[in-house]
Amino acid sequence: MDITYKKVSQSKITISELMLPSHTNFSGKIHGGYILMLMDQIAFAAASKYSGTYCVTASVDTVDFLNPIEVGELVTMKASVNYVGNTSMVVGIRVTSENIQTGKVKHCNSSYFTMVAKDADGNNMKVPHLILTSSEDVRRFCNSLKRINQKREHDKHEETFDYTSPEALEGLLKYNIRLDL
Repeated sequence: MDITYKKVSQSKITISELMLPSHTNFSGKIHGGYILMLMDQIAFAAASKYSGTYCVTASVDTVDFLNPIEVGELVTMKASVNYVGNTSMVVGIRVTSENIQTGKVKHCNSSYFTMVAKDADGNNMKVPHLILTSSEDVRRFCNSLKRINQKREHDKHEETFDYTSPEALEGLLKYNIRLDL
């Protein structure tokens, strides 16, 4: 079987959208859920463009909303595949907003979506291997490896940690809680 390789640049997608009053939350800022929906769409587009097939979202790493987005600002999202496994891809997304009157640009958030390639029957499908062509590609790939390994370590700890031990329960008392078990 021939191994297919693709460059990171073959996955890059940029979208921009003007934020409207219909996108606001109760405080008048753009609703975080709306931004997450757009992020999921661009992650799908980047992963599908790269893999050449339908993709689904498997997980989303931390999304920290760094700056609020205002009505009338132009939101731009940039996405690319940063890492590939056998059937999965990690898509990095950067979200910025621009006040189109002043030109001021804010970094609003960054996140990483793990997408899985699917065939027509819904089975996982192998994805092309990745060609890294710049130091930025290498940095993003290595950071993805770091996040993947941290998640594995976290999951391993979750499996072995006994939440019911007297020591664990005693350790909880330093937090703002009361145990009534």
